[in-house]
Amino acid sequence: MQNKNTETPLLETRGLTKIFGSLRACDGIDLAIAPGEIHALLGENGAGKSTLVKMLFGVLDPSGGEILWKGKPVSIGSPGEARATGVGMVFQHFSLFEALTVAENIALALDGNVAIDRISEEARRLSLEYGLPLDPSAHVADLSVGERQRIEIVRSLLQNPELIILDEPTSVLTPQEADKLFETLAKLKAEGRSVLYISHRLEEVQRICDRATVLRHGRVTGACDPRQETPSSLARMMVGGEVAEISGAGLGEPGDMLVEIKKLSAPSRTPFAVALKDIDLAVRAGEVVAIAGVAGNGQSELFDVLSGEDKVADAEAILIRGKPVGRMGITERRLLGCGFVPEERHGHAAVSEMPLTANLVLSRHSSDRATFLSGGPLGLINTDAVAKACKRICEIMDVRKSGDDPAAGSLSGGNLQKFIVGRELDRKPMVLVVNQPTWGVDAGAASRIRQALIDLAKAGSAVVVISQDLDEVFEIASRIAVINEGQLSVAEPVSTMTRERIGLLMGGFHDGSGQAEVEAAHAH
Repeated sequence: MQNKNTETPLLETRGLTKIFGSLRACDGIDLAIAPGEIHALLGENGAGKSTLVKMLFGVLDPSGGEILWKGKPVSIGSPGEARATGVGMVFQHFSLFEALTVAENIALALDGNVAIDRISEEARRLSLEYGLPLDPSAHVADLSVGERQRIEIVRSLLQNPELIILDEPTSVLTPQEADKLFETLAKLKAEGRSVLYISHRLEEVQRICDRATVLRHGRVTGACDPRQETPSSLARMMVGGEVAEISGAGLGEPGDMLVEIKKLSAPSRTPFAVALKDIDLAVRAGEVVAIAGVAGNGQSELFDVLSGEDKVADAEAILIRGKPVGRMGITERRLLGCGFVPEERHGHAAVSEMPLTANLVLSRHSSDRATFLSGGPLGLINTDAVAKACKRICEIMDVRKSGDDPAAGSLSGGNLQKFIVGRELDRKPMVLVVNQPTWGVDAGAASRIRQALIDLAKAGSAVVVISQDLDEVFEIASRIAVINEGQLSVAEPVSTMTRERIGLLMGGFHDGSGQAEVEAAHAH
């Protein structure tokens, strides 16, 4: 569908191309963004979205094609030149220093020397004007994730951009915070500013975007008015076919107790970490228990003590398959039949510079010693067995890669996530703990990962999913708990939990309801 607006586009690309070696990450992209328009950019992981916006913001140089600003060709060689042109960007991963104040963080990103008092005054004015309340003197470490995102947006608005690029802006927000963001975007649109909006949340795209451009394999494959589409039809445009429906059918009565946490407390490891306080949780075979919450409320700390990255003083505070594991490390817990998928893909779940086979050995050299290693006390790597397992994982999880055994860092975020999850599922663990399983992952990859987690529970394992995505939580969970400031609410059946109740629990409202479910879980 062509843009019927005869007005000169604010920004236009013609044949924009970016080549990395033999990979055409962006291949002749034509895109036009009108003044005062919220324009969605859709596509699977690896479709070329990030490469495209990095060229628009001066982070990458195009290999071919051109960028036009208000009808005239421009060269954008750096983020500074992008801002001078009128383009602002709020990245998915925030670049903030926690020990500094809001005003100090904003000052670091501004071009030229501006007095901190003036920055504070302007930031306060803009934050009120656009419904993004901020205290310029507050330290970032004391702010919620939603407040941190406001800093990034206000920092961009201080440059007075005519086009703002937002990359997955609601991935870390509560539903209430997302609604406030949409009000801000409506105000920007009313002022005649344009927004390029990247999101995997298709309901949002339908709700707020005027037009959408779809990328697949580095090329534009379609454009539409998202308000005339459904989330399903948008997903089909993105993946070039049907997206599999999630099936939870077959999750029966829970079985044996596999994970039991009793009065678990752990001090904060750093000044910016969250202390865990008197956490109780019981997870049985055949269950998927989801832990919802706003980022920064103890999710990472809880994952670390469940995985054994951080040990706790009381060994009996965590029981896995009836064994006290509070003082055990990761390897000992893996040998008990546990699998773990941390939130951060690069550097935590995988070593970006190493090939997939080496990453497989790193995580499974102890639990799969008999298969992957042979000979002597130290062992030699059985490369054939490792390669065979790696191929099996990639086929089952549909991991798309360039070459037989590429570096983990060469995969798109979604494909690397499918490999990391598949690496754990391949062991058929009795207990699996996953932190943010589909964060920043497209609809097709998310569907595959979620179904795999459900299937593992159906096979008799206990699955704990820590997730900020409420759609995901309701789609896969048997029971739902909410973590807030290091405290965990009672895990309640998904059939009785509502989004409104989750919102209250996210805000720290605990009324003790649902205690009967916990008692029933322990007595089952």
